[in-house]
Order: sequence, then C-alpha cells, then structure tokens
Amino acid sequence: MPGTSRHLLGALCLAAVAGQAVAEVPALSVDTMKNITRELSSDAFEGRAPGSAGEEKTVALLTKEFKAAGLKPGNGDSWVQDVPLVQITAENVSDLKVTGGEDEFSFAYGSDMVVGTYRVTPEIEVKDSEIVFVGYGINAPEKGWNDYAGLDVKGKTVMILVNDPDYETEGLNGPFNGRAMTYYGRWTYKYEEAARQGAAAALIVHDTVPAAYGWNVVESSWSGPQHVADADNGHMDTAKVNGWVQNEVARKILASAGQDLDQLTAAAKKPGFKGVELGLKASVSFDNEIEKQSSRNVVGLLPGSERPDEVVLYTAHWDHLGRCGADESGDDICNGAIDNATGTAALVALAQAHVKAGAPERSILFLAVTAEESGLLGSESYAANPIFPVNKTVGGVNMDAFAMTGPAKDVIVVGKGKSELDDYLERALQAQGRTATTEPTPEKGYYYRSDHFSLAKRGVPMIYFDGGENLVEGGTAAGRAAAEDYTKNRYHGPQDEFDENWDWSGVMQDLKLYYSIGREMADSNEWPNWVEGDEFRAIRDESRAAAK
Repeated sequence: MPGTSRHLLGALCLAAVAGQAVAEVPALSVDTMKNITRELSSDAFEGRAPGSAGEEKTVALLTKEFKAAGLKPGNGDSWVQDVPLVQITAENVSDLKVTGGEDEFSFAYGSDMVVGTYRVTPEIEVKDSEIVFVGYGINAPEKGWNDYAGLDVKGKTVMILVNDPDYETEGLNGPFNGRAMTYYGRWTYKYEEAARQGAAAALIVHDTVPAAYGWNVVESSWSGPQHVADADNGHMDTAKVNGWVQNEVARKILASAGQDLDQLTAAAKKPGFKGVELGLKASVSFDNEIEKQSSRNVVGLLPGSERPDEVVLYTAHWDHLGRCGADESGDDICNGAIDNATGTAALVALAQAHVKAGAPERSILFLAVTAEESGLLGSESYAANPIFPVNKTVGGVNMDAFAMTGPAKDVIVVGKGKSELDDYLERALQAQGRTATTEPTPEKGYYYRSDHFSLAKRGVPMIYFDGGENLVEGGTAAGRAAAEDYTKNRYHGPQDEFDENWDWSGVMQDLKLYYSIGREMADSNEWPNWVEGDEFRAIRDESRAAAK
C-alpha cells in the first residue's frame, strides 16, 4: 500500500471485518522495543546463553519490566518457571577418521565436521563403526516409506541427507508435502530415528539449500556448550554421537567406497530406496564437561476479568548462543539482537499496551522461554508442564526475530492454512490494508524451528508469522535480498548486533497485528481450532472435549 503504510503506524485501528471487530490498538512503545533490544543484545549479556551470567541479567531485566508494565507473577507468586537442563561441552574432540576404503581420511572438528552428544556421560568414543548411507533417514509407516528397511544399523554410523526426499518439488504435492518440509526433514527427527534404530553415530550431510543455512551456522550452533533437558536416564537411549559433515567431506567418504553422492541422493528421493553399507569404518572420540543447571522461563500474567482460567499466550525465546566462533575481528559473542532480543522486547511492549487497555475477559500469559536454540527446550518444558492446562489455553502467537526492513504490504505466514487463527490475522491485516503471504521457502521447515511447535503438537492453535517481503520501498526483490543477507551474514553469528540506524517502522506495524490477534482471542468466547484434516485437529478436539 504505497504512500499510506507509514501513516498507519500512528493510527488506531478499529474496523469491522467479517462480522468481527478488530480491537483498537493503543500506543505501542518503540522506545521500549529499542531500549530492551539494545540492552539484551549488548556484550554485557554475553549472548544470553542459558545458565550463564547473561541469563541472570536477562531474567532480572524481564522480571523488572513485566512488573513495571503492571503484570502479575505468572507462576503462582513467582515470575519464573524452572527448566532443568544439562550443559554439555565437548572437549578434546578427535578428528573423524574413516578407514577401509581406497583412501583413509582424517577430518578436522569445526572446518570439516562437528560432533556432540545428548548423553550425559564424561567420555564418548565410537571406534571402527561401520558406515551405512541411509538416504533421508526416514521411517514413515503411514507413507509406506522406510529408509532403514532391511538394514541392521545397531552400533553403526549412519550418514543421512538433510530435509525431505521431495524438497525440490515446485508445488506442495508429494509424499512429504512436496516443497514444504515435514518433521521428517528436520535434523531433530533424523537423530531421533537413528537412535530408535540403534545407531552409534548419526552424521547429517550438510547442504546449504535444503538445510536453509550455511556451514557457518552449523559450526557456530554446534560447537561450544550445548544444552539438553535433564532426564533420569541421562539420555543414554540416544546415539553416542550426533553431528554434521561438510558436503565435500561426504563426497570424499562415499567416493572412497566407490559411491557417488549425487547418484545416491537421486536414488534416495524415490520410494523403495535401499540403504547402502559402504564397507568403511568411522572413529571419533571426545570428552564432555558436564554441568547440571536450572534455566528459567520468565512468566508474567494479566488476569482476565471474567474467565481468568482461560488463557491466551504470547511467546518469544529470550536465549541465544552465548559465546561462539569468533569472527575475523575476534568477536566471539553471538549477541542475538534480531534473534531474538527483538521478540523478547515485544513481550514487554505488548504487556504495556494490554495493561493500559484494561483487563480482557480472558487472561493473557506473557511467556519468555529459554533454550530455544538448544531445541525448543524451554517451550517444551512449559508445554509438558503448563501453568495453565493446554485444554484451557485458547491459542497464542509466537514472535521470533523481527525484520528491520521497513514497512511491508504483507506478512509471511509460516504454516498458513493450518488453523482458524489465520482468520484473526486476516482481520487485523485488513484493518491495515495489508495481506498474508504463504512462506516462499516452505522447504526450510521454519514451522518446526520455533517455540510455537511445542504447543501446537499438543493441540494449542498457535500462529507464527514473519515480517513481509513485499516492501513498500523496493518490493519483493528488496525484501528477499534483505532476508538472504541476514541469513548469510548475521544469523547465528557475532554480526547479529544492535544497530542504532535500524528502521523500526515495519516492526511497529507488525507489533499492532500481534496486539490485535491476542486481544481478540482474549475478549472472545470463541475457541479457535485447527482446520479439518490438519495433523493437530484430533489432538485439539480430544483436549477440548476433556475440558468440557
């Protein structure tokens, strides 16, 4: 909407659309957004790693800001919910040695491969483990697909391709939703299935396009301290080693066994693919520094005036990677300004606005979760141990990384068409004269990469959208170029730092949408659901039936 979007930023939106009233949006503080984002992403917070001094500062800041905004403690009389974690830091990592083929290789940690473990044990060793190429590493009985069929990989090392077999499909039709990634394409699933199959080690072959990020992201995310949820069994039911190998490393390994990566990849895309035992052996070892920690979710509550036991959620993760691989200047702090100091600041700005508007009919819970970067551990902990039962949770919105690209004519909806919350967003967008766009890169699997997923898989409708790419100034070409630049040059690296020259106008435009969606849910009698046929619909129906 050229020429008008900037004027919308200062307007109050009150429109009747499809018989529903879009809530009047009170003033939202850009100063709050700037100040909290700046502080959270400063070097003093050391990248906000769970269990660090940066966590202490983050929890203290959010508690102070939630209290100042007028919220109540969200967990009884406490502002926090404990999230038991274990920090595991791999040390003295050996080279990955591959023997038995035409050549013998020794691949270096960091530049060639990264490895780690979920096992809470001081030492890890995989020695002379037979290597098996298992394609995409998928076992999906409902789809008649099993890459492990006829294989015994117990104690062996499996090499796995990232994403789904049909990720290169142009449309969304295919055995694994075509271009759109399913959970079978996520690295988390690959490791889970390898463990179920009894593998000693699981190595994913990195490829920038299907992974959706470069090797620099893998290296920075997987080196240094890693976190897992604390568990009675110490996660000893997982593979000893989980890791990644560079694409060229995989090519060399396969060539040594007389195989070609491209040919095997093409074969693995087709039903009936059979895994290939390579006749090679892998060895790698490392020590683990283990520290048990209790990280925390920060929770603030705006109690409802009429139905306080029914709750609407706002979620955002406060954590980032802490100290990571240093850049050329020697900077080794991954500050996480965009990801996700911006979303955390939004929780405070929205809390301020909702309090000023007065108590809604239902309660609103503002949930800043920990350990998203470690595998959605904070949101998973909340969803498994909710302060408000999931069958009394109306729905919610998740905020993860605001785009500093200026006003846009659209927003990018991740998982568009899954739930009735799309209608809430549509009403808010129409009040701004904007549109909802389906994510342009569904093959990247963003739906499974942020905290809404922990609640969605338990039936709670959650909406998640990003800033639009169809910019008022520059259109889609400029928007996509900006998104690609962030992913390539700042995402999960030391360069994701606060910039005093950022254009916040588009952020504030989007923040009004988040306000409107949450307020409509909180002042409504409706219980939004997943659309018919969605994977989470039956879970929600069963949950709500139990509540009634």
